[in-house]
Amino acid sequence: MSIKRALISVYDKTGVTEFAAQLHQLGVEIISTGGTAKAITSTGIPVRQVDEITGFPEIMSGRVKTLHPHVHGGILARRNIASDMDKLSELNIGTIDLVAVNLYPFARTAADPNADLTDVLEMIDIGGPAMLRAAAKNFLYVLPVCRPSAYEAVIKAIENDSVDDAFRRNLAAEAFNHTSEYDRAVSAYLTGGASHDFPEDLILHFHRHQALRYGENPHQKAAFYLPGRKSIGFDQLWGKELSFNNLLDLEAAAGLAAEFDEPCVALLKHTVPCGIAIGDDLVETYKKAFATDNMSPFGGIVGVNRPVTAELAEELKSVFYEVIVAPDFTEDALAILKKKKNLRLIRMPDMKTTIDDMRTAAGGLLVQQRDSIAARSEAWRVASQRQPTDDEWAGLDFAWKVTRWAKSNAIVFANTDRTVGIGIGQTSRVDSAELAIARAKKYGCDLQNSVAGSDAFFPFADGAEAVMEAGATAIIEPGGSVRDEEVIAACDKHNVALVFTGERHFRH
Repeated sequence: MSIKRALISVYDKTGVTEFAAQLHQLGVEIISTGGTAKAITSTGIPVRQVDEITGFPEIMSGRVKTLHPHVHGGILARRNIASDMDKLSELNIGTIDLVAVNLYPFARTAADPNADLTDVLEMIDIGGPAMLRAAAKNFLYVLPVCRPSAYEAVIKAIENDSVDDAFRRNLAAEAFNHTSEYDRAVSAYLTGGASHDFPEDLILHFHRHQALRYGENPHQKAAFYLPGRKSIGFDQLWGKELSFNNLLDLEAAAGLAAEFDEPCVALLKHTVPCGIAIGDDLVETYKKAFATDNMSPFGGIVGVNRPVTAELAEELKSVFYEVIVAPDFTEDALAILKKKKNLRLIRMPDMKTTIDDMRTAAGGLLVQQRDSIAARSEAWRVASQRQPTDDEWAGLDFAWKVTRWAKSNAIVFANTDRTVGIGIGQTSRVDSAELAIARAKKYGCDLQNSVAGSDAFFPFADGAEAVMEAGATAIIEPGGSVRDEEVIAACDKHNVALVFTGERHFRH
């Protein structure tokens, strides 16, 4: 079926004048609106304005211009239904065979922190989606075109008389995907995205930022999506493109380093903490973190919550790391680190992740608030007879922040400013304690007079006993076990301070 009349009304005018010129050369009559009509006529191509077709002017500053039977009747008429065509003839409505429409940039405007509600609402397109959906519904007779990148293929298909049903169906599918994505963006904005009220129907809108080389393993395809049309929250200053695993590690390293107000260096491998330390001097802080485990960080990731200096860069360059993430890097630091071709350097001004945690499971989607509770609160209480000393309190605060980022079951030994032993991912809390103790001994860390944190309660006293026998003088854990009294009694027996937080930090 030939294309005789086209309606073109686009916000993104990329390639539209060339497209219109090619349609005109093929003998297609062009109908258009506002700025699109002005752009096309400026090149000498004849255009009929929509208000000339409808006999009704644009009103409300263009809010109402294409919502008219002379537009939608021409799009929706079924060419093989005599009554449809008779009605068009009776009302003097011409058919429209091609609709080229793209929509207002709602998601881009909604993501702009300077845009107010009025600005965002004005970017909710009404006429555009209506025309696209009408054309896509009637794709057997009308070509819906919603992407400038499709113009060339459409022209070639018309020229070669190859506008078949498969071609039409693909354009229709693209149009409905375009309008549904648009509607999801609007709904997500109005509901606040993944609301903590957890509505019955959860509307999410993510846009593909980039395809990834592969997923966790080379045989798995993968892509990276961002909410709405928001820009990515970091800049890659150096190195190969980030992988699926790099992105997971990057979030964990940045988030753990951001836990602390003091300068912090966090070393991680496979999202698991290897060593964390705080201190005024970044070089010494890094050395303290590395001393926790001087083997596992190789091939890992570094998170620093202060700009990376040249002095720190000199230390970092001697170890093979995949990624270093920090709020910034000095020019001298960049010059040093860019000599390592396999190292990725990430500048992330805001290192805290606030978006809700989402994972797939059992064919569905799990959504939860981020675990953001790590600071001391009124829920904390000393359960033992002995109160922690000031140094023990500082160590307990430190250990508790780290446990939030360690895989369950997790046991973290620490001093006031560093980790000295980390045991994670075991099915028994005693096994996690023994792993932390064994790793501390392996890497020469002294557990005497340390403190220990447990991400969940000790179900029996044996886990706490193992921690105390290793040299811990204070323990922090959520409490809540039916055998809490046994744990408390064991701590009192060894004169060990025990703090219950009332909050658990499982990380699966």
